[in-house]
Amino acid sequence: MTHASVFAALTGAALLAACATAPDETPLAAPMAPEAEAEVAAPAYDEAFPPAIEEISFDSHGDRLNGLVYVADGPGPHPAVVLLHGFPGNEKNLDLAQDMRAAGWNVLFFHYRGAWGSEGDYTLTHVIEDVASAADFLRTHADQYRTNPDHIVLVGHSMGGFASLQAAARDEAISCAAGIAPADIGIMAGAFEASPEAKAGFMAYSDSLQMLHGLTGEKIMAEIETNEDAFSLQGLAPQLEGKRILVVGGDKDTSVPADAIIQPLIAAYEADPAIDTTGVVLSGDHSFSWSRDELISTVIDWAEACR
Repeated sequence: MTHASVFAALTGAALLAACATAPDETPLAAPMAPEAEAEVAAPAYDEAFPPAIEEISFDSHGDRLNGLVYVADGPGPHPAVVLLHGFPGNEKNLDLAQDMRAAGWNVLFFHYRGAWGSEGDYTLTHVIEDVASAADFLRTHADQYRTNPDHIVLVGHSMGGFASLQAAARDEAISCAAGIAPADIGIMAGAFEASPEAKAGFMAYSDSLQMLHGLTGEKIMAEIETNEDAFSLQGLAPQLEGKRILVVGGDKDTSVPADAIIQPLIAAYEADPAIDTTGVVLSGDHSFSWSRDELISTVIDWAEACR
């Protein structure tokens, strides 16, 4: 594995679909009977406490962050997930948000300071702090969104997976956290030190991210180098004792490779019997492009014990 493969740009390709029309001679389907139409036209939901998507903003260290709360059907109180996107956040995993809501979870999705229109400057330290602010928002607005404030789970992808585990290690009230292809910034720091080419490539990529206010390649590299030990996910093991942790990797992921990052991280957590670790490597690239259903099922099944 080359160092450059660890830091491949976190971008995805759009999927194109073609629609075919039926031949002219194909007979039209008979109209549905009114009774049949009624059976399929109105999915059941609680009219007094319906599912909803609520636009929100909340404070984090003096800046306003933008987000959404996917509110589950029924009076609740519902367990809740804080869903964390990566760097810069092109893959948002909102299909996971919808499916978790259908399974009875509230889901808070938001943008960190400086990201995608949220106020402030983007730094990795701010990202970790903003996760704590998001969890606090759910706790203080539990009645408004029918949330159980004692059952909040962190789920993050890529750099969001890094933030999920880092924030869980700092919050005693968080008992469950999941990292989907979590970026281990401590390993990245060592790789940058060993490979000037990888370091220059990551800095150039960071300089191109106009959606992250205040970010430059020079600033984020200095932050990574300064916090190499603190940003190590493997080093978090003692702080994650007593918690349920899920780590998911993709076997074709070139950004967070399974052999270099995911499997060693799973092994480090499994070596500590005080951490309830579930480690899974699925068939998938960094965004699990062809295995979304398997990824979502893995997360939802694991989360059931966190309700």
